[in-house]
Amino acid sequence: MFKSVTRRSFGLLGTAAIVSMGFSMPAAAQQQLSIATGGTGGVYYPMGSGLAEVINNHVAGYSATAEVTGASVENMGLIATGDADLAIGLADTVVQAYSGTGRFEGQQLPMVRGLASLYANMIQIVALESAGIRSLQDLRGKRVSIGAPGSGTEVNAGAILEANGITYDDIDEQRLNFNETADALANGDIDAGFWSVGAPTSSIMNLSTTQRIVIIALSEAEIDAAMAANDTFATTTLVGGTYNGVDADIAVLGIPNVLTVSSEMPDDLAYSLTKAMFENIADMQAVYPAANQTTVEFTLAATPVPLHPGAIRYFDEIGKTIPDDLRP
Repeated sequence: MFKSVTRRSFGLLGTAAIVSMGFSMPAAAQQQLSIATGGTGGVYYPMGSGLAEVINNHVAGYSATAEVTGASVENMGLIATGDADLAIGLADTVVQAYSGTGRFEGQQLPMVRGLASLYANMIQIVALESAGIRSLQDLRGKRVSIGAPGSGTEVNAGAILEANGITYDDIDEQRLNFNETADALANGDIDAGFWSVGAPTSSIMNLSTTQRIVIIALSEAEIDAAMAANDTFATTTLVGGTYNGVDADIAVLGIPNVLTVSSEMPDDLAYSLTKAMFENIADMQAVYPAANQTTVEFTLAATPVPLHPGAIRYFDEIGKTIPDDLRP
């Protein structure tokens, strides 16, 4: 699937022949890489933009651009078709794509490989304080944004609701991206919305500056039910003060975000991308603080699919022990 959009051919004429004919050789063209991210109101896009800057500055012969997409589910398809060279996806979506389960039933994408795990999402369920929604069960009969079509948020929301006995027949589901969800809450067009994203995220931050919001806390039993249904979920804490007016710590479900490529990407390129990212991670951290979680240790502990051989080469080179299940 890997392809260069700038590769050039001079047919049967070699370089020496071209020069002897009086033509000068053009400067080597850079190969363009596409990074599939998500909407501008989440974390994927700024993380992808930071990664693009690292590639542009530190990987010779390549330039990269972060592309706005529908996020995780769409991104896995873009990797499979070769329409993206790198893509960020939620761990459960990545696993479904690799194994041909869930949203990818009957369309397994065995070419998906990991380069790194970037940071952990927090699944945040937000309502306006005035809506009176204080629990997951209070969502019954309400207008609820479950995330953009084809996003990891949509996958996560469905898993949490189903594990706790709530179907889409019980709610008026809306499929909105992060910015649309925040706007719809502010305008009274919906009652609650799901975000599966790193915290803080700009769309919730902006909403909390103009509206009094609440983050819906799951009960211990609800968290246990979701984790039993999806083994990529883990518990984490949304620290009080992350958003204006949300002062207490809240236990939430978390899930890693994985930077993926195709198994067809050349090993040397995958190695160069992995090396450049980890050796210049401060550049990404300067763009978005979620990159503070982007470490080799987190990658080797949290990546749910095999790593690309080029990434393995880098981790071997720096003396890391790679779990057997991460080797293709």
